[in-house]
Amino acid sequence: MTLALVHDWLNQNGGAEDVLETLVAIYPNAPIYTSIYAPDLLPESYRAWDIRTSWLDRLPGIHRHHQRYLPLYPLAFDRLDLSGYEVVLSNKSGFCHGVRTGPDTTHICYCLTPTRYIWDLDSYLARERFSPPVQVLARLVARLYRRWDFAAAQRVDHFIAISTEVQARIRRFYRRNSSLIFPPVEVAERFTPAPAHDDYFLVVSRLIPYKRIDLAVEACTRLGLPLLVAGSGRDRQRLEALAGPTVQFLGYVPDDDLPDLMARCRALIFPGLEDFGIVPVQAQAAGRPVIAFRGGGALDTVIPGKTGAFFDEPTVESLAAALRAFDARDYDPVVLRAHAMRFDRSVFIREIRAAVEQARQSRLAPHPAR
Repeated sequence: MTLALVHDWLNQNGGAEDVLETLVAIYPNAPIYTSIYAPDLLPESYRAWDIRTSWLDRLPGIHRHHQRYLPLYPLAFDRLDLSGYEVVLSNKSGFCHGVRTGPDTTHICYCLTPTRYIWDLDSYLARERFSPPVQVLARLVARLYRRWDFAAAQRVDHFIAISTEVQARIRRFYRRNSSLIFPPVEVAERFTPAPAHDDYFLVVSRLIPYKRIDLAVEACTRLGLPLLVAGSGRDRQRLEALAGPTVQFLGYVPDDDLPDLMARCRALIFPGLEDFGIVPVQAQAAGRPVIAFRGGGALDTVIPGKTGAFFDEPTVESLAAALRAFDARDYDPVVLRAHAMRFDRSVFIREIRAAVEQARQSRLAPHPAR
């Protein structure tokens, strides 16, 4: 089987890159097609990969400011012809599903989310605080690229969603059905429950506005509850101004230290709306419950009363009410860890291999637009 991987851009390390690393482990000989690649911003291990970039990679400043060039990404991927491969597996949150393939190629899109920059533009503009002229231009461009994005989605043979929330978006924006395979989480070997927990609540996140860490900071300040905030980001100064004496900011926490920090917390607070959200699964693997906003990927990973609790509104009052009602003694670490094992990396590897092989063998229902 000849197989190619496609990824939107390689200039930052996040959840999409965690998925890509696992895909490379499954298919180590597959080339990786992407728009840009900044080796100095990514793990050194990536340099051993067969990474093939587009003409965008030569544009000035794009490695550190790739958002400025967003209107050009559809052009780059639309001109990338991968019809020589039996299988193309795209790992998409942006525009990389728009590559061209032929009638003998099966294109499987592992969809992290339909492209936020055009389908949820208002939230993106508000978050990034662009000037009014830029916002007007962005809305005009988004209107144009919605047509392109929809047409590109029709060329995909099979969609795989990372959560039921993303499944719903694929159906709403692309009018396509999808199967469901949860992203890989290192559960089995990395996280272990502790014999006892301490009294602090925990947040583990990049400190950027849409993560809504402000809700956790303000709720714990109001209730006088101890909260540790692990992570860094541009929102830290604003969050520190909101925090009372019971809130402590740890900054960046090394990966090796996170399992123990999670295993000893009273509960993890997950206040944002995420497409999936790996951190709640990690906390459960460490035997600790999760208090999450009721929406997005948390609906797939948190079971109320068994592995955590929800709050219903993205407000300080709603989260504070959930914190008042929470009792850590209601949760069994054995049950929590068993639930987390459903999302282990080994499960992802098995299910992706099966999905690719089934699609390759059967050539099920190629879309009429092909």
